[in-house]
Amino acid sequence: MCWIVQIFGLLDLRIFDKKCLTLPIISQLHIQSMNLRIRKGLQLNIKGAIPAGARICDAPAAGVYAVIPDDFTGFVPKVAVKEGDEVAAGAAVLFDKAHPAVKLVSPVDGRVKAVVRGERRKILRVEIEPCAISATAARPAQVSASDPRTLLASSGLMAMMRQRPYDIVPNPESTVRDIFVTAFDTAPLAAKEATEGLSIFTADDFEAGAALLGKITEGKVYLCHDSSWSFGAVKGTEDVSVEGPFPASNAGVLIANIAPVNKGETVWTLDLATLGRIGRLARTGEHCFDTIVAVTGPEAVEPALVKTIIGSAVAPILKGHMPDTERHLRVISGNVFTGVAVNPADGFLHAPYRQITIIDEGDDVNEFMGWASLSPAKMSESRTFPGHFFRRLFSPDARLNGGRRAMIMSGQYEAVTPMDILPEYLVKAILAHNIEDMEKLGIYEVAPEDFAAAEYADTSKLPLQKIVREGLDYLRKELE
Repeated sequence: MCWIVQIFGLLDLRIFDKKCLTLPIISQLHIQSMNLRIRKGLQLNIKGAIPAGARICDAPAAGVYAVIPDDFTGFVPKVAVKEGDEVAAGAAVLFDKAHPAVKLVSPVDGRVKAVVRGERRKILRVEIEPCAISATAARPAQVSASDPRTLLASSGLMAMMRQRPYDIVPNPESTVRDIFVTAFDTAPLAAKEATEGLSIFTADDFEAGAALLGKITEGKVYLCHDSSWSFGAVKGTEDVSVEGPFPASNAGVLIANIAPVNKGETVWTLDLATLGRIGRLARTGEHCFDTIVAVTGPEAVEPALVKTIIGSAVAPILKGHMPDTERHLRVISGNVFTGVAVNPADGFLHAPYRQITIIDEGDDVNEFMGWASLSPAKMSESRTFPGHFFRRLFSPDARLNGGRRAMIMSGQYEAVTPMDILPEYLVKAILAHNIEDMEKLGIYEVAPEDFAAAEYADTSKLPLQKIVREGLDYLRKELE
């Protein structure tokens, strides 16, 4: 099969059937670029996308910003500051108990307003009020780019990355086989401008970031993008052009289709904005906490791109975009597949800080026949509903539309999961806590977000992302 690939010389996976061309063969070739076509997946036709050519507007300054440790899976927080302390932007406010070198940092100059705790004194967030600070305020640690791991850990940028297996904040001491950078987003209503961060970072930032990451990995830095990528090849990276529906942009899907993770191997992943921040810090010594958020959704008033600071309160971002209505609305920090519901009055922007979606809650809707209604306005992937056949945009709400029941082995998961795994059997192995079967069925390759499309299409209404997250946590607890 290798000689077939060499004869064609196109390295375009679209001309091969996955069953005929195994991925390990592809990964052994010395390639500078690759075209990858993902066919399986799910694309939702939802109203409220960012219009073409939309300009970026600045959000009003927020009165408070938050560092939320739950956004950084695998990070076990310990407080490095106390209420009333002054901190500079980039100074540590939390550190990881397991790896104290890994920090979460303040996105602004200000004063610690509160360390908010929940049940059993769990740290929910550290709130920071922006203000002028004195010369005695805590400052960012000064680390040379010649020590890349320490630089990433102390600056809070390592916490913005993830590692496979387990989809957690990377272990700074791990041996890294490869690093994957995702420069596009196929999630519903995601905006290319917000995802790529092209208005904030430059090609020099990306090249500097790739050069620093190249000092960490023993393998390659893959830069994966779609057809809208305008920077061309970035020095120090392997260029991968990707086409396909959600979840084509998920790091797990890209890894599985380029160079799968085997037991004992570690791969790091990050998005393009994080690469830009790494490069900016390595190149100039400056921390950049700016971000561009796409305010989207069928209930959003004039969807727009808004420039703000990571961790901002959502109220200033939503100003002018929340409808004046008595209906119950759900504000999601993120997309409808993987985002977190927040209170629009006092909630905060959650990582990865690039999208807010506004939809109808649906708990105050009186609909004839409820979930079984055959209204053509109802969005569904099932052919039993007329809306499945219409090429139109829908306004879905947050209702479950059915009840949870035993798993139905219908092949639904596999139809929307573009990975070389058996997702239904993997979920069963996780529920059974069968570690041997979990390993055989590909648990090391997956993250909860890889099951988001399957969770939406699932007839059984199972919380698949939660199940996968619990399975990964259980596996890590038992094996480490």
